[in-house]
Amino acid sequence: MPSARDVLTPDALAMLQTVANTGSFAGAARALNLVPSALSYRVRQIEDALDVLLFDRSARQARITEAGAELLRESARLLNEIDAVANRVKRVATGWEPMLTIAVDSVIARDPLLDLATAFFALEPPTRLKLRDETLLGTIEALTSGEADLAIGAVLDAASLAFTATGIRSRPIGELCFVYAVAPHHPLARLPEPLTDEVLRQYRAVAAADSVRSGPSMTVNLVGGQDVLTVPSMQFKLAAQLHGLGGGFLPEPMARPYIEAGHLIERKTERTPPLGTMHCAWRVRSAGGPGRALEWWLAQFEHEATRRALLERHRGR
Repeated sequence: MPSARDVLTPDALAMLQTVANTGSFAGAARALNLVPSALSYRVRQIEDALDVLLFDRSARQARITEAGAELLRESARLLNEIDAVANRVKRVATGWEPMLTIAVDSVIARDPLLDLATAFFALEPPTRLKLRDETLLGTIEALTSGEADLAIGAVLDAASLAFTATGIRSRPIGELCFVYAVAPHHPLARLPEPLTDEVLRQYRAVAAADSVRSGPSMTVNLVGGQDVLTVPSMQFKLAAQLHGLGGGFLPEPMARPYIEAGHLIERKTERTPPLGTMHCAWRVRSAGGPGRALEWWLAQFEHEATRRALLERHRGR
């Protein structure tokens, strides 16, 4: 006996829809240019494979059953998906990638990034988009390991990776300043400035974990011997410091709205605040240039306003 997969072909689903639309096997046979007995046989094959009754034949008309109605609802969706896949395949053949994976460092502002995604989808590309949340070396590792096609907010550039990864290209996005901040009710908010390492060592630091999966991880501006609360991202670090769970350096654009609103207090330390150059990086394919989706994203980084927004346009509370 044929299986459900054997009988549920696009032609068979269209045939069942015709029977439902005409309300009779005779009418459907005329519309499909088939002999009524041949049409009845094909419908019966489908019913036997599914072990359900799709049409009630007790009356002169072919009344669709609940099972039949459900099959037709799903068949309409499946037929639309087949058309969509065919269209996507045609466009992929013109140079669009089937999937583009972007590793996004947690210092990157999410709203302008999603604005870019909105503009990308407005092109109606056949490319599916996947965004990965990464931190520090994990952002570039996702690219060098082949798990991502583009890294936004990488702390390392192509020159720094020349001895460990080949085929990587990069361009700077901009400089990112950091400020040391604590919640107003944290003890460090009331101590005299500048805060020394000895003072900082007495209080818990909040650190965003490096999302690198293999090799050494990266830590930034932690005092030796200091208690540390490690969180998964920079947004989580901000939330922890707002709750008074510890202190630490935050990207200045991310912290500024909360400092101005009084939810965080900026403190000076004896340590020089970190200043990082953020990059976007991508892998060069062995043959040809970047696909059309990656090409589009790279073109967005040519605009200074876009680069600035990705580092500076963090939404306040």
